[in-house]
Amino acid sequence: MTQSIPLFNLFLPCPSGVEDMLAAEVKRVSHAKPTPARAGVYAKGSFEDVLKLNLHSRLAQRVLVELMHAPYRSEDDIYQAACDTLWEQWLTPRHTFKIDATASRSPLQSLNFAALRVKDGLCDRFRHFEGVRPSVDTERPDARVFAHFGPEHVTLSIDTSGEPLFKRGWRFDKGDAPLKETLAAAMLEASGWAHLAREKGIDAPPLVDPCCGSGTIAIEAAQLVAGIAPGSMRRFGFERLLPFEAKQWNAIKEEATNQAITKTDVQEAIKNGFVANVYGSDLAFRMVDFANTNAERAGVSGLVNFRGGDALQRSAPVEGPGVIVMNPPYGERIDTRGVAASQAAHAARAPVELRSAPADESQRDASANFFQLLGRHWKTAYPGWTAWVLSPDMKLPAAMRFKESRRVPMFNGPIECRLFRFDLTAMPERRAESDNASAR
Repeated sequence: MTQSIPLFNLFLPCPSGVEDMLAAEVKRVSHAKPTPARAGVYAKGSFEDVLKLNLHSRLAQRVLVELMHAPYRSEDDIYQAACDTLWEQWLTPRHTFKIDATASRSPLQSLNFAALRVKDGLCDRFRHFEGVRPSVDTERPDARVFAHFGPEHVTLSIDTSGEPLFKRGWRFDKGDAPLKETLAAAMLEASGWAHLAREKGIDAPPLVDPCCGSGTIAIEAAQLVAGIAPGSMRRFGFERLLPFEAKQWNAIKEEATNQAITKTDVQEAIKNGFVANVYGSDLAFRMVDFANTNAERAGVSGLVNFRGGDALQRSAPVEGPGVIVMNPPYGERIDTRGVAASQAAHAARAPVELRSAPADESQRDASANFFQLLGRHWKTAYPGWTAWVLSPDMKLPAAMRFKESRRVPMFNGPIECRLFRFDLTAMPERRAESDNASAR
């Protein structure tokens, strides 16, 4: 008689706006059965699914295994729920742990005290059955326990990821406010380019990020082209939990490695005339150096091309049609956008007026001018391409003098944004001459 494989209730948190894409990814990379929810996806899956989701998910922030979901009205109910949880199936008294607590419309007065009662219940269960309790380590714990307190129920989960999943293991060099890898992956997924990359590999349509920073979007894209699992270069929290078996994990990793394009494959393709179809550029050559170093660590240096250059001056690297995906800097970082934008902003008003204008007003003027110039440049340099631009400015299409064909809600951390799609058509020749004259 065959033994049935135990299934767990899983929760994969993600930024708002990404839930449906994450649910589709769960189906694609595992046998777990997903259900989209607010800011995450619930799923029913085996421990093997847990391993695969950690290794292959580009969109999830973590993979949590739910151990207890119980009603509560007081801190004593929370303590009892922790006492009733089968922690011994995941930990031993030799493990260290940490409690992370969150709440949503909870009636509790103190979240810290509620987390303390979870800790007490966990330790007392081990003391009762083992005679000794595990220790708390808030810096480098062997296991992280997540406690979520809703209006009526407490949910206790164990984290199988360890470090958040956006930490792929290749980024060491970064600039100011780098884009998280999970958000870059969501942008590529929403644009439809990620699907083409998985389907066509190195024959995927060209992709350009003209404000690439340390290379996050382009490197995520190149790894998709190569079929490299996003978690292949890092360690995970599940490696220290009791259900973990090295043999099973090594087999899953080996399968992922065999599906990826190797450096030898890339070198052979280059010899046969293959040209990298993923491009990134940035005005700051320091950032280009960071991007190239990160690409080397990520195993995609032969699949992505980083160069220095002004976003308002660089032409399309190859003939289209292709896709532009970018997260432009904004606010105080406007000067990093380009020499042309800076010059145009200064020409737009007299020096005395610039000195007397409030800083935020000057930034708004420069920002609007930059996007107006960028829209004009794209019409002449990227006809037939599709552009996807992430921005918190809901008036971005007006600033670029475009009509968006789609807008996708996304969050960049706590900042509510939209991913705007623009279908770029060639600017009529007379209009282009008139605009160029007015710019001068």
